[in-house]
Amino acid sequence: MNFDRLKEKLEILADAAKYDVSCSSSGGTRKNKKGALGDSSVSGICHTYTEDGRCVSLLKILLTNHCIYDCAYCVSRSSNDIKRAAFTVEEVVDLTINFYRRNYIEGLFLSSGIFKNADTTMERLVRVAKKLRLEENFNGYIHLKSIPGASDELMQEAALYADRLSINLEIPTESGLKLLAPEKNRQDMLNPMKYIQNGIAQYKDEKKIFRKVPKFAPAGQSTQMIVGATNENDLQIIKVADHFYKNFNLKRVYYSGYVPVLEDKRLPSLTTEVPMLRENRLYQSDWLMRFYGFKAEEILDPNMPFLDLEMDPKMSWALRHLDQFPVNLQTADYQMILRIPGIGVKTAKKIVSARRFQVLTMDHLSKLGAAVNRARYFIDFNAGNAYLKYLTDKNFRKLLIGGSSSKFHNQFSQQLTLF
Repeated sequence: MNFDRLKEKLEILADAAKYDVSCSSSGGTRKNKKGALGDSSVSGICHTYTEDGRCVSLLKILLTNHCIYDCAYCVSRSSNDIKRAAFTVEEVVDLTINFYRRNYIEGLFLSSGIFKNADTTMERLVRVAKKLRLEENFNGYIHLKSIPGASDELMQEAALYADRLSINLEIPTESGLKLLAPEKNRQDMLNPMKYIQNGIAQYKDEKKIFRKVPKFAPAGQSTQMIVGATNENDLQIIKVADHFYKNFNLKRVYYSGYVPVLEDKRLPSLTTEVPMLRENRLYQSDWLMRFYGFKAEEILDPNMPFLDLEMDPKMSWALRHLDQFPVNLQTADYQMILRIPGIGVKTAKKIVSARRFQVLTMDHLSKLGAAVNRARYFIDFNAGNAYLKYLTDKNFRKLLIGGSSSKFHNQFSQQLTLF
C-alpha cells in the first residue's frame, strides 16, 4: 500500500467533505456484540456536539471528489481546477477500522461526488457499509449519503447497513436549484427520501408483528440546505424545512451558510461574509418548530420574511405579540409557558409540576433553570412583578437587546485533522 498516496487522498477528500454539516448521529441504536467493533448507541458521531453536550468524532470523507455535475456552489464541480482523488472500497473500510481501533473516531460519515451515474456511485457507498457490517463486524455508527436518482434496490440495501441516510436538497427552492445546478432535478432528490420514509414506516409495522426484523435506517434520515447562495428569504427556508418535517418525517434539517469558494456571476462575490448569524437564527427557528409548537407562519410572515439578527426568534415573536403577555405561571397552560422568552422545554415542564405544590416566585423561576434576565419581563406572579412596567416602554426592544448576551460566536470552525 502506498501510504503517501493514501494520506494525500485523505487530505483531499476530508477537506472536500467539510462543507457538509448534516452529520449528527442522534437516534442510532445499534448495539455492540461479542467479538464485534463499535457501538452506535453510546457514541455520537462527527466533530459536533450530541444532545447531552459531548463532543464526538467521525471519519468524515468523500469517496471521491470526481463529479459529472457542474453545480455553481460546489467546490467539486466538474469545471473547477482542483486536485481529484478517489478511494477504493477497501481503502475506506481499512481506514475506518484502523482509525476506530486507535480511538481516533467513533464511526463513519461517507458522502461522494457523483461519478459515471447515480447507481454506480450509490453501489460503491453501499459496498463500503456492507463490508464493514458483514466482514468486519463493525457495529459503530455509519451515515451514508443518498445519491439523487439512485434506484430503490440500492436504497433498500443502504438502509439495511447504514444507521442514517441523508440526501441534500442543496438549494431551498426548485428555482434556485435550476439557476445554480441546471443539470439536477429536485424530483431525483425526493424519490429516495420517500422510499426511505415508506421503508421506515413498514419496518415499524413489521416490528409489531415479528420479534426480529432487520434494522432499517434506525437513525432516520436528514437533509441540508445551503443558505445565502441564492436569494430565498428566511420564511421560504423555514417553510421548506417545515414541509419536510411533516411530509417526510425527517430527523433533522441542517442549514449551511454559503462559503464563497468560486467566482461565478450567479453567486455572491468572493468577499461576501459567510452568513453565520443567519444560519444560527435558522437553527433557533427550527428548534421552535420541532420542540416548542410554533408554526413557520408564526415565526415569520410575508411582511417580515427575514429573521431578526439582533434577537432570537422567540423573543422577536414575543415583541410582535405583546397582547399575549404577561403570562401568569400559576394558571397558564404548558404551550403558552413554552412561548415565554427565556423558558425552555425542561424548565416549562418543571414549572407545570412545581406549581401544583406551591405558589411560584421569581426566585423559584431562577432555580428551575429559566433565563430570568429575559423571562422576567413577560411573566406575572400572584404577588405581582415590578418588571411588567417595561412591557409598554417605547424603548423596550433596546432594553431587551442590551440585557441579553448571545452564545453565538462569529467564527468558522474547520474540520479537525486526523493526524
